[in-house]
Amino acid sequence: MSGVVAGSRAGRVARFLRARPDVDFIGRSRRWALVSLALVVLSLAGLAVRGLNFGIDFTGGTVFVVTDATRDFTAEQVREALGALGVEEVQAQVVEDGQGLRVSTPAVDEIGGRRQRTVLDRVAVITGVDPASVDSSAVGPRWGAEVSGRALRGLGVFLVLVVVYITLRFELRMAAAALVTLLHDVLVTVGVYAIVGFQVSPASVIALLTILGYSLYDTVVVFDRVREDAGSLTSASTATYGEVANGALNNVLVRSLSTSVTSLLPVGSLLFVGANLLGAETLSDLALALFVGMAVGAYSSIFLATPFLVWLKEREPRYAELRARVLARRGGAPGGRG
Repeated sequence: MSGVVAGSRAGRVARFLRARPDVDFIGRSRRWALVSLALVVLSLAGLAVRGLNFGIDFTGGTVFVVTDATRDFTAEQVREALGALGVEEVQAQVVEDGQGLRVSTPAVDEIGGRRQRTVLDRVAVITGVDPASVDSSAVGPRWGAEVSGRALRGLGVFLVLVVVYITLRFELRMAAAALVTLLHDVLVTVGVYAIVGFQVSPASVIALLTILGYSLYDTVVVFDRVREDAGSLTSASTATYGEVANGALNNVLVRSLSTSVTSLLPVGSLLFVGANLLGAETLSDLALALFVGMAVGAYSSIFLATPFLVWLKEREPRYAELRARVLARRGGAPGGRG
């Protein structure tokens, strides 16, 4: 029986992908807006309560890396040993099947200073290696603040360029809808990082800017189709702007979903297989931000961007009057489908 149900579901999915979908996105836009609002509120609450877990590239700190350890140890033992030296907020990660260790601490003192040497010696004792083989590097908080400032400026420049480009290529209201969608993606992605406690690194910032471009691409594809279909609307049309936009979104829905899935699969492999199973820890920051951001961007480009655009456009006198006339012909019953 379960096989029959699974086959039926697979058949429905196949028919959905082969044919033009007929989903009432615009008619249910209030539902999607509430979902998006809930995600944003939850993200803001996470930021307010937990804050972001910035890596040492932003806050400043010291990293100690051990390879070819000769003793058995745990991350908890490392944290307790360094805590006894007065070093708090230690992040210890055992790698290479127990033969490697990566320890991050707040800045202990200047590079090569006495306290740093004490921490390095303690790490060497715990792992059973020669202190000379422990690699250490320090980042000052001033440099971290500079990195943070550049990241924020880069994000700001990106958003300004997005608004300018879409205004010139399409129109101001589409630029506003795209901007709201991108800000939603940023807030939700950052909120996920805050709630779960993922560490924010420069790789995370690079990935964030990357997924914003990905989300924007999906949004622009939909807007281009909406503009094309809505260009034929006149005062005698029998469909509202929202219905035409809904039809345009359905026309590109399968393409958007296919793009999202085929993008998430390799990134998911990079995250869950490369970083977690194969131990390629250097990939985890980049892959994690890409995976979370792409998933959020896929949602927003479908459920937020076009409904918000319709909300803006149907406040223009031309489309507001068209909507009123169409609904009057139907006896006041709004139609959500294109």
